[in-house]
Parts: sequence; C-alpha cells; structure tokens
Amino acid sequence: MLKRTPSSGRVAVLLATRNGAAFLDGHLASIAAQTYPDIDLWVSDEGAASETIAVLQAWARRWTKGRMRILHGPVEGTAENFRSLIINPDIQADYFAFADQSDLWEPDKVANSVRWIEHHAFAVPSVFCSSKQLISTGGAVLASSPAFMRDPDFRNALVQNIAPGNTMLFNRMARDLLAESCRKAEFSSHGWWLYLIVSGAGGVVHCDPQPLVRERQLDGGTGWGAWVSRARQRLAGRFAEQADLNVQGLVRNRDLLSDEARATCDLYWKVRSDNFIKRLYYLHKSGVYRQTAWGQAGLYLAALLRRL
Repeated sequence: MLKRTPSSGRVAVLLATRNGAAFLDGHLASIAAQTYPDIDLWVSDEGAASETIAVLQAWARRWTKGRMRILHGPVEGTAENFRSLIINPDIQADYFAFADQSDLWEPDKVANSVRWIEHHAFAVPSVFCSSKQLISTGGAVLASSPAFMRDPDFRNALVQNIAPGNTMLFNRMARDLLAESCRKAEFSSHGWWLYLIVSGAGGVVHCDPQPLVRERQLDGGTGWGAWVSRARQRLAGRFAEQADLNVQGLVRNRDLLSDEARATCDLYWKVRSDNFIKRLYYLHKSGVYRQTAWGQAGLYLAALLRRL
C-alpha cells in the first residue's frame, strides 16, 4: 500500500439527514476522526425532528476540519435530497463524498479514497468506492458486503448497482459531470446514477475490497443474507420502475455518453421489444451483465418477463 497521506485538496462531504439524531453523533464523530485534514460538511436536512438539528448545530460549532453548513432539504425523499446537494453551486471542493447519517467511517476512508484517485485516475472523471461491513446497532459485525469478480463497467451499471453510495468518493470532474446530468434528469439512487453516468462517459469507477464503512442495520437482521432478503423485498416489482427512470435519464444525457456507451444503450433499449426472441438476442448482443451467474440468469429471466 502507498504510504503517502494526501494533504492537498479539499473534500466536501454531502450528507442527507432525516430524523437521524439517534445515530448522527457517532457518524459525525467518525468523520471528524478521519486522518485526512481538510473536510467540509454540507448537510441537507429534510426531517421534522428538532433533535437532529440540535445535534448538527452542536457539531457545526466545534467542526475544525473546515466549514460545516446546514441546509433545508427539499422534503421530497432521499434521492431529491442528495440531488439538491449535487447541483448546489455553492459547494466547491476538489473531491466529494456521499454520506448516510447512521454509518461509521474507518479513520482512513477519505485518505485511502483520495490516494487511489490521485495515483490511478486523477485526470479523468473518477469514483472510488469500497466494500462495507454490516453491523448491529450495538456495533457487532454481522457480515461484509460480497466481493464482485468482474470490473465495474457501464454494461454492468445498466442492470446492476454494485457501487454503494455511502462508500463513494469522487473527483471534481466526476462531480461536474454528475451535476450536469442531474440538471436534466432525476434518479432513484444517487450511487447508482453516479456509477452509470461516470462509467457511461468513459470515466473510471473503482470498487475496492477493503471495508471502509460500517453500516448499521437499523431494522434488524443477522447478516448479509438478511440484508439481501430485505433489499429484495423492498425492490420487488420496482426494478423495472428504476430502470425506466435510468433509461429516461440516459436519453436526456445522451450527449454526455461515449460512443461505446451510446451503442450499448441502443442495443439494450431494444431488449424491450415485443418479440421475446429479439429481447434475448439484443440482451446478449448488448453485452450487459450482472456480477454472478445467478444474477445473469435472473437478468435473462427478467428480459423474458419484460421486467427490464
């Protein structure tokens, strides 16, 4: 591992909050404990709980790594709350990171993320994300997120979100690209959309296997399998809806995509053909993929059932 700790470049953490007082103090303490020195906090709160604002204001008075700003969110859900931060012209930095109010960051999360981008993808739109550990509310480790065998790629991003938003750090070029796309389109997941638009524009997305975030499981569960089960339940019947929103967004941002990504999109959109044989043909020809054999099988089943 490279030993140099990057010290140049300001990081802006984009934090969306809603009635998060119970765990927000620990989350902010983990950001304050980062080995990276220059971190601004931009918080968009859309809750009604005064306790959350009280916690944020207390931290704003003692934040020493940079500046901390508390904004009133749009009160239109998590996706719009993050979008309001992404397109906010007042937020300027060299690097940007998404944050969820109940997570705990490992002390070198920001330094490791910036270091990788500086040494591997500094001159292009680039995103670093990591694995994460799932923990109980008491801090016990339940499981680690699964490792993905194939590299992040636009053909994967079209049909699968493998880049957790709460682990992402990205450079200014990626943020400018993201902000431009968000002015023309909505999204259902800020992490998924960043994965799509950066990989589609020819940028770099790197998923590191080292867990740098501990994600508290606030609704119970005994491990990664339980988390996946709950995620599947939440997303049942919603994948087609989310895919539609992503497709609409990509159509509106076609000018930002590389020639290769546009060609992939043209083939993938034909998967919605009325003829099931054509659906399978164009799915294969587009080259889109999920990370596991089971996931790939599910992808073809979804195509057969017209759920893409």
